[in-house]
Amino acid sequence: MTVSKRSIPLAVLAFAVAGTLAACQPLDKETGKPIARDGTEAEESAQVPERGGMRTEREQVSYAIGMQIGESLKGVRDEVDLATVFKAVRSTVDGKEPLLSQQDVMEVMQGFGMRMQARQMEEFARMAEENAQAGERFLAENAGKEGVQTTASGLQYLVLEPGDGPKPSATDTVRVHYRGTLLDGEVFDDSYARGEPVEFALNQVVPGWQEGLQLMPVGSKYRLWIPAQLGYGEGGTPGGPIGPNATLVFEVELLDIVRPGG
Repeated sequence: MTVSKRSIPLAVLAFAVAGTLAACQPLDKETGKPIARDGTEAEESAQVPERGGMRTEREQVSYAIGMQIGESLKGVRDEVDLATVFKAVRSTVDGKEPLLSQQDVMEVMQGFGMRMQARQMEEFARMAEENAQAGERFLAENAGKEGVQTTASGLQYLVLEPGDGPKPSATDTVRVHYRGTLLDGEVFDDSYARGEPVEFALNQVVPGWQEGLQLMPVGSKYRLWIPAQLGYGEGGTPGGPIGPNATLVFEVELLDIVRPGG
């Protein structure tokens, strides 16, 4: 239940289409060979290692550009007619008079962009409400589980492995290993997977981390459940993976206090 990682890729689409128009050449009807812009027969494309059954560079480049266009259209696949897209591509490559003026294109794309932006905002608001409700239900149920402690701020934690070292203060820099997941179990960050712990000043992280780490002695491992207001709030992380009002789950191992804040 996170915000979609895809935004409407209008700039990417424009770039990809521009690349296609630059790369495509018409074929001679009799020889099947590409025709240069000056009307003469172009040289055959360079031979390259065969890929995907395609033996020439021209074929491979054309396919790669097609993949980029296809990828850019995924987010708007229900909003465009592919036959019309390819009609416009072919017409432009052939130098025919366009059906739309540049002013028309600008107005069409501006209107389309505004409509897509409004739709994304509606979707974002819907997800924010769903995430908020799911988080409230989860935390209410989780609070009654054995060993789970709830602080005055709403942070919940469970001691997985106790430690006997000192506890950090709000201005200390710490070294930790951690794994962060959403309520559905999706992992969005994992220092264990990277094989390297992380160092940071506590006053530079979200409030839930600041509070949770100060509860932990060095050498301990806790599970933290961080409600949205102590995490990334209504905004989430732009582009994902953390959606608006998302409740987060962290397993955190406090390895050391690297630099006391004084």
